[in-house]
Amino acid sequence: MNNLAERRTGYDTPDPGRLLRMRLVQHWKEQLGIIRTAADWTVFLYILIPGALLGGRYYYGFWKEPLPAWIHLLPYAVLPALLALLMQGGMLLLLHEGDLLFLRQRKEWIRTIMLGGILYSLSVTVLKIAAGFLILLPFLVRGYGLSESGAGALLVLSLCCGTCIKLLAHNVRVQKQGWRRWLWLLLAAWLPSGLYIRAAIAWSAHPALLLLAAAVYAAVAAAGLRARLVLRGTFLGDVREDFKQRMKIAGLLLRGVIDKPRPTRHKPWIFRKSQTLLRFGSPESRLAGASIKAFIRNPGHFKLYLQFSGVSAAAILIVPGMLKWAVCIVMVFLMASWLVSYWKVFAGEEFIALLPFTKERKADAGSLAVPILLLPFSLLCAAVASILLYGWWGLAVFIPAGAAIGIMAARVFTAFRLAR
Repeated sequence: MNNLAERRTGYDTPDPGRLLRMRLVQHWKEQLGIIRTAADWTVFLYILIPGALLGGRYYYGFWKEPLPAWIHLLPYAVLPALLALLMQGGMLLLLHEGDLLFLRQRKEWIRTIMLGGILYSLSVTVLKIAAGFLILLPFLVRGYGLSESGAGALLVLSLCCGTCIKLLAHNVRVQKQGWRRWLWLLLAAWLPSGLYIRAAIAWSAHPALLLLAAAVYAAVAAAGLRARLVLRGTFLGDVREDFKQRMKIAGLLLRGVIDKPRPTRHKPWIFRKSQTLLRFGSPESRLAGASIKAFIRNPGHFKLYLQFSGVSAAAILIVPGMLKWAVCIVMVFLMASWLVSYWKVFAGEEFIALLPFTKERKADAGSLAVPILLLPFSLLCAAVASILLYGWWGLAVFIPAGAAIGIMAARVFTAFRLAR
């Protein structure tokens, strides 16, 4: 939509400032259009107005009436941590794909648009942090005894830290990919956030030290802004990050409606080499190894496996006494049933149908793959039950017990559910 509007005008604008304003207006219209597709404004107003009145009444009560008892049970660190969460997120540069052809040679125009987008993004961040700070202010002042000067210094520190994190994290996102991006984001975003929380706790009674820390964050933010403006060779990364920010509201509205597209990988993150996973040289072992690789490389399957493992461990932890073993066996049987269902879907894929495998061979391959996938889960469940019941002796019990339960469950379900 944005590129179509600009093609109609042919990028024919008298100055970069006008192009920047046009893109800001287009961005706002685009976001409003996305919201309108999911929300009726009449219904929205019926929710927004009563919600605002109710929220205003509660906020007035937090200033004039006794605070809720639960506020005294929360440590002070929770409030700076909430503000630190508001500092995360991406940045919008207002760059479009067509700029690579039409504006690439006009460096001053690109610089003006980028600088305008950066200032717009930082302004939104400042407003977001200020709004969050205003909501938390009665708890800071009345609940934790923060002075007026201390509250003002904490606000300045929050704004400077949020600006710093936005710029540093953005510089990392447009330059790094894969695990290197996450490693650098730890230094660019999470480390400054942790230091901010630490400073807010340690110097809550010393406004001068909070302002000194704010000056340090402001200096780092200025360096990050300068580095961003002189950065070269990141145009495609800039456009990619801009698209993510423009589609953020759409992603929130569509979450749970459609699946998130999987990123394209040139190499898988695990099992990068193509050799067979199992040492046996039979065709069944090769097919079983391929199914294990496909399961672990699939983010949806692997995530569900880990989630069910966590839920099962918590269930075993909660129940008393010897019921832990009963829950352990039930959970292993449930996991075995799901893994057999996965295998049947895998064996029914079109590319598997092209291979000369009979039903018997596919069943034999499934009988190899399911126990291997089930074994880590059964060992985890047995370890939780054994250690809680027998203490250190459980370390000697959980491996044979978990292996026996897993193999038994796998054999039962593969014998009954895999056609031979």
